[in-house]
Amino acid sequence: LEFAGFKIEGTRDDTVMMAGIPVTKGPHVILCPAFSISQEDLKEKISEGSDLTISQRSSLVLDGHHLKIDGLSLDGALVIRSGDDTHVTVKNLKIRNDGWTYTELPDDASLPEHVRIRGYTMTKHQTAEYELFESGHFVIESDGQVTKVE
Repeated sequence: LEFAGFKIEGTRDDTVMMAGIPVTKGPHVILCPAFSISQEDLKEKISEGSDLTISQRSSLVLDGHHLKIDGLSLDGALVIRSGDDTHVTVKNLKIRNDGWTYTELPDDASLPEHVRIRGYTMTKHQTAEYELFESGHFVIESDGQVTKVE
C-alpha cells in the first residue's frame, strides 16, 4: 500500500510471536484479484495525492473490478466488495472501530488441525462492511453513507 501512496501510521519495529515465529506488526491487507493483480493496477485504483492513511492494527479487504480509492483513513477493519457492473468510489472515508485482533494459539493437540497449522485465531470485534452489487455508480462518502450517482 505504501507503493500506492498510503501512509502507514505507527512504527513497524515491534514484532509479535505467532506459532513461535516473530512477525513484524503491520496492517493486514487483502487485495482480491478483482481489485488488483499488479502494482500498476493498484496505482490506477488509488488516487495519488489524496489522504491515505492506515494504522498498524487495521485490517482491510478490497474486492471489485471498478473500485477506486480517493481518500481513506482507516483505524480498525474495513471490507468493501462490489459486483462486476458496480462502480464504487471511496471518497475521503474515515473509519475508526475496534477492528480485528489476532491471538497466538497454544500448542494444543485438541484443536482442529486447520486451526493449529495457522498458529493464531482472529476475532472480528467490529467491521465497517460495504457490499455493493447493484449495477451503477456509487460513492462511499466520508461519513460512510453510500450514494448512487448514476
